[in-house]
Amino acid sequence: MIKTHPRKLLVILSEAVLERQLVADARALGAQGYTVVDVRGGGMHGDHEGEWDVDRSIELQLICSDEVAERIAAQVLARYAPHYRIAVYLADVGVFRAERF
Repeated sequence: MIKTHPRKLLVILSEAVLERQLVADARALGAQGYTVVDVRGGGMHGDHEGEWDVDRSIELQLICSDEVAERIAAQVLARYAPHYRIAVYLADVGVFRAERF
């Protein structure tokens, strides 16, 4: 079996208008890379179908160390969550190429 290395998958669901700011913050706080996906869904704030630019949502995925994930999550929750639709979750993952994360 191929050896894996433990990392964290930090996922941030947010309004699309925050994409550039979230990516810049993540990079400044130590993330080496990221993936952004356009998403649709619903929840306690209603349905968001993304038909209008102001209604678009994104999912920002970051694989990083525990420390970097915690710094980014703390920043997002403190700076953006009080003012925007934000959901943040964290999962344990195993990566094959540790040097990339």
